[in-house]
Amino acid sequence: MELATVWFILIAVLWTGYLVLEGFDFGVGMLMPVVGKNNTERRVALNTIGPVWDGNEVWLLTAGGATFAAFPEWYATMFSGFYLPLLLILVALIVRAVAIEYRAKINDPTWRKNWDRAIIITAWVPSILWGVAFANLVRGVPLDENHEFIGNFFTLLSPFALLGGAVTLLLFLTHGSIFLALKTDGIVRERAESLAKRFAPISLVVAAVWAIWAQLAYSEVVWTWVPLAIAAVGLALAWWFSLQGSFGKAFTANAVAIAGAVVLIFGSMFPDVMPASNDAANSLTVDNASSTDYTLTVMTWVACFLLPVILLYQGWTYWVFRKRISVKHIPEHNELTFSKD
Repeated sequence: MELATVWFILIAVLWTGYLVLEGFDFGVGMLMPVVGKNNTERRVALNTIGPVWDGNEVWLLTAGGATFAAFPEWYATMFSGFYLPLLLILVALIVRAVAIEYRAKINDPTWRKNWDRAIIITAWVPSILWGVAFANLVRGVPLDENHEFIGNFFTLLSPFALLGGAVTLLLFLTHGSIFLALKTDGIVRERAESLAKRFAPISLVVAAVWAIWAQLAYSEVVWTWVPLAIAAVGLALAWWFSLQGSFGKAFTANAVAIAGAVVLIFGSMFPDVMPASNDAANSLTVDNASSTDYTLTVMTWVACFLLPVILLYQGWTYWVFRKRISVKHIPEHNELTFSKD
């Protein structure tokens, strides 16, 4: 297998890690006002992601850096063509980070309320726009002979792309509600369990419609029906396990569904990395968008050494903060306290 193909697969793996992990972060942020009716309950929800949200974002940084190094043509075309939606995502991620850190700095209800709004909004925006972006990669975008994007912002807002945004939104809402049901106790857990049971079937139906549309209209690869089926089974099992109250299994099933969706997206694109919707000859492919073999070889050795370290460290973090959180764990005068007990 050529190194360019290996790195295409590795980038898909990095996006899988990001969407699975950051997916429940976004879900928790969007659900904060629903599962938390007062400040203490909202702090319970926020504390579930407090120790891990910034580590989860490392997967995005790594995916972006790997794309820049391994496929500079892809990176340049995608980040220039998708400039506005990616800028909105970047601003949302920056504001979200500030909001999570700053909401506890002043003990004032208005201060906390404004930062909570920022957390909620900046969870909704990326949850939708990531789906829009990936749907456009599957559908293809207009490129000229120099592989430059020749559309505009509204070119990216096709019905197929907007439905893709609805898919990621619902997947993250389901993922976040299941995560909250798994990580909290008391009234917050009860509300999260109820939400998980509602979101799971809706997510299954909307995702199935989009995936079948993608396969029939934009994919010529037969084997990608396999990850589609895996994703569908994963979502169905997430719903079933939620109804049974087995939220650990439901979380795993939903994570598998997200992974299946990523395989479907990248498999539908291959061997393109950015299909041209106007002329297939203008498409960016794994071959014409990749770096030199020397660059890819160095990157491969670095990944072999560092990736296991990152996985071990992040796994250790989740193990340390594995226990459930409830309102009794929230001290009166200390906003963010991450429970190890």
